[in-house]
Amino acid sequence: MLDYPGKIAAIAWAGGCNFRCPWCYNRDLVLNPEVLPVVREDEILAHLESRRKWLDGLVITGGEPTIHAKLPDFLKKVKELGFSTKLDTNCSTPGVLEELLKKRLVDYVAADIKAPLIDGGYQKAAGLKNGTDVLSAVEKSIELILNSGDVDYEFRTTAVPTVLGKEDFLLIARKLKGAKRYYIQQFNPAKSLLDESYLNVAPYSSGELEEIRRSVSGYFETCKVRG
Repeated sequence: MLDYPGKIAAIAWAGGCNFRCPWCYNRDLVLNPEVLPVVREDEILAHLESRRKWLDGLVITGGEPTIHAKLPDFLKKVKELGFSTKLDTNCSTPGVLEELLKKRLVDYVAADIKAPLIDGGYQKAAGLKNGTDVLSAVEKSIELILNSGDVDYEFRTTAVPTVLGKEDFLLIARKLKGAKRYYIQQFNPAKSLLDESYLNVAPYSSGELEEIRRSVSGYFETCKVRG
């Protein structure tokens, strides 16, 4: 009841990711998806069908769902069953995102923006090597989402103190100016982080997160703190 705004939805996790965000809490899902239980496509579709009276939609999260070539075909099957679909993405594959939007295979997109779009800084936040061409991909994805018409969406950033200073949120807000929704997400130093050194990072206080929210809220229709 929390992951898809306004809807009751099932959630499916896609294994694997092309980012290595050090504070990511899905360590095995990102690094070792092969050791986790596999739920087949037909099982997911049967699950949805059996709960048609109670479920409104399906959330696809990860990992990063868009790195899987069969995602569009799978989402088409979910839509054919009459369910709404929500995609969680790191914005790294604008070509796939564009296909999903054009074919109306997603109804809601939740886009993670890791840091200000500055060369070097974004790669560091995403756990990538300097020189990785990720900025153009993220910028293209942002453009696609902002111009997605009646496809609903949100942008969100996890507030990790050692990665993002308070001023960084203003830089992000300027890039996303005019967006419908922006969420500032509390960092949770859980046990399964990719980089265990982040277990020692103290999260921003609720007061600090509210201060950040106030500083950027004017750029968005809705701006809230999560967590």
